[in-house]
Amino acid sequence: MKHTGSCHCKAISFEFDGPEIDSGLRCNCSICVRKGAVMTPFIVSPDKMKINNKQGLLGHYEFNSGVARHYFCRGCGIYPFHQTRRKKDHYRINIGCLEDVDSLSLPYEVFDGASL
Repeated sequence: MKHTGSCHCKAISFEFDGPEIDSGLRCNCSICVRKGAVMTPFIVSPDKMKINNKQGLLGHYEFNSGVARHYFCRGCGIYPFHQTRRKKDHYRINIGCLEDVDSLSLPYEVFDGASL
């Protein structure tokens, strides 16, 4: 199934192939708690992800081990996706940035990222 999404100002848009989204995942690590995002419960491989960075506004932030990359739009500040620590170069997507998916109505599990 093809999913499409963007940041708030649409400078960063993306699409990926993945299963239907009927649940989400939240993480209790220090950055995810502060973001408050509901992410895809599955990861997306780099070959399934297409990112359009129209205005060169895609920034990223790394901390701790420096493996996970948390991406954000330098224009509007929205976090659309990140590359995971456990599976380098693979993505989890902020469901709130996806077209036609209501992230607020989905059940979610909590991942214990604080223990990594």
